[in-house]
Amino acid sequence: MTPTDHLPLPTQRTALMQHLGDQRTYDIAVIGGGATGLGVALDAAARGYSVVLLESEDFAKGTSSRSTKLVHGGVRYLAQGNVSLVREALHERASVLRNAPHLAHRLAFVMPCYHFWEIPFYGAGLVMYDALAGKRGLGKTAVLGRVGTVEALPNIQPEGLKGSVKYWDGQFDDARLALALARTAAQRGAHLINYCDVTGLLHTDGKVDGVVAHDKETGAQFNVRARCVINATGVWVDALRRQDDEHAGREIEDIVAPSQGVHVVVDREFMPSDHALIIPNTSDGRVLFTVPWLGKVIIGTTDTPRHDLSREPDPFREELEFILRESAKYLRRAPTPADIRSIWVGLRPLVKPPKSAGNDTKALSREHTVLVSHSGMVTVTGGKWTTYRAMAADVLQHCIERDLLPARSPCTTESLLLVGAQRGMPVAHALSDPPDLRSYGDEGETVQSLPGAQNVLGGGLTEAMVRFAARYEYARRVEDVLARRSRLLFLDAALAASLADVVGEILREETGLDPEVENFRALTRHYLHPALLQGAPL
Repeated sequence: MTPTDHLPLPTQRTALMQHLGDQRTYDIAVIGGGATGLGVALDAAARGYSVVLLESEDFAKGTSSRSTKLVHGGVRYLAQGNVSLVREALHERASVLRNAPHLAHRLAFVMPCYHFWEIPFYGAGLVMYDALAGKRGLGKTAVLGRVGTVEALPNIQPEGLKGSVKYWDGQFDDARLALALARTAAQRGAHLINYCDVTGLLHTDGKVDGVVAHDKETGAQFNVRARCVINATGVWVDALRRQDDEHAGREIEDIVAPSQGVHVVVDREFMPSDHALIIPNTSDGRVLFTVPWLGKVIIGTTDTPRHDLSREPDPFREELEFILRESAKYLRRAPTPADIRSIWVGLRPLVKPPKSAGNDTKALSREHTVLVSHSGMVTVTGGKWTTYRAMAADVLQHCIERDLLPARSPCTTESLLLVGAQRGMPVAHALSDPPDLRSYGDEGETVQSLPGAQNVLGGGLTEAMVRFAARYEYARRVEDVLARRSRLLFLDAALAASLADVVGEILREETGLDPEVENFRALTRHYLHPALLQGAPL
């Protein structure tokens, strides 16, 4: 296969659609363009397999763009005694920071203590966290006194404060990292297409050997043959599993118990610091963060069972109340609903044990699961962003062990630089800063060479960035640019809505497509107005 990542996207997409119409058989067809699916596509392409990946919406449209923006080992998993998961995640954390230094960096976390016993208790656990990281550690855990804690967290509630424990973890831009995975896979020959959904599975002699693909832009339908079909659709994996097993006349049990996580974004004044605040044990037993990110502050997250799998779920009233109530316990000046700039909701694909009847998603596994059906379809779900690369390697190992794929060269992604990174590139910026060109890494000069480099549209977004998104970053619609190529929808939904027209004009000029401006304006209401929350009005 010939890499096409260097071509402008309108040309590239036409070429890719022509490939889908060819009578050929890929080694691998990946269904789903989130972190896991993109990780599989990159790993497979890097090993020399022929790969096609189909995503029904935009890359990282679902859960993979709605994380807490942390690439971390999982301090609370250590408290639960899951040392193996923490050790793996710390290893993978180091890979992310090394392979995408323009999109990920280390971040200091401060855990305030209001009882003297908390300092040695949490301090001992975090020293163990450092020990598990070993040479991959990002900084040494330290104890701060009351004054040092207030200096690190200027808006912290000082009454009763005894001190704090400071440790280091990682932070990243999730949607842009997903995009970097897609483009790096494309450079190695993978064919990745967004807005092309899978409407059916193809079987021969009881074995799955392809998919029916539907191009949402043209309405064209293709039968795409593949030796191995991988279901990486996140919280939606069970729907495809049922379709596969219905073909064989079997019934299956669902393996995913979706959990809803809500985050709110407020202005930097609520925590004017480059340090994150972590509360290890809230009233519902979860961890609460306030995290500086791209000039704003993220507060979250919740963990609520949710069974309707909406692409744009709204937060429940009690979830927002919980976040505001818990943050008010630790902030001198706490945000109110009027201070919220954006609200977003992600659905986590938590793996439930067989015959599970429980509703407590906090107790379910954060580890991933790989299943191979009777027909040979491979399903992967669960896990978390930090371990996407290890998950991908595990998926391919299952494929090889089940003779769905021939063995090829070993996994190379542990040290594979992603698009925009250079070997030895220092971390160029802190993601606590407002967005700018540094997130493009060594492609910044290319962005600046495009028309409109000096035309700032708002929120750090320039006309040239929109053109770059359309030409080289798979952007097709206004939402793609304002939600995931830039992160304005997640930072300030009102500002994003105000830019829809001008971004739409640029996109229409670049792609010739309807940029769906009005659809985007309707979408911003899910991120903007607390009055639209499910439940009684606030």
